[in-house]
Amino acid sequence: MRTAAAAAGLVGALALTACSGGGSKDDSSPTPSATPTSTGTGAVTGSSGKLQGSWITTSKGAVVALVITGKKAGLFATGGAVCSGAAGTEAGMQMIHLTCADGSKDRVTGMVDSATEDAMKVTWSGKLGQETYTKAEGGKLPSGLPTAPVKQ
Repeated sequence: MRTAAAAAGLVGALALTACSGGGSKDDSSPTPSATPTSTGTGAVTGSSGKLQGSWITTSKGAVVALVITGKKAGLFATGGAVCSGAAGTEAGMQMIHLTCADGSKDRVTGMVDSATEDAMKVTWSGKLGQETYTKAEGGKLPSGLPTAPVKQ
């Protein structure tokens, strides 16, 4: 229940705030690669299309929210991680580039493996590897999120 409440608060806060700034932009041509790089910079040139919206996952006991609006991206996790950057088409691939306020390198560059109307798989260049996100519509949590046992 606490995880669901924390996630609801996180999604609500994201709905009320806009992700601005962050992420550096490199005007050089990126080299296509099947494996994302860990530089944290990128030249996102195309639309983020199917990536638009609020996405939720859980990782190592934390709720992670990834919000993509236009070409801007923001990532927030319970425990305090705040990252911002860009998302969109780069060298024919859907990419996400983030810079985290705490210097974390776990989610710097992500290559979107697949995106549907309700799920998105991202392979991060850091040690996390692939994560699967569920779309959160209208500030509501997606079904199927784990909940913590209620303590009495």
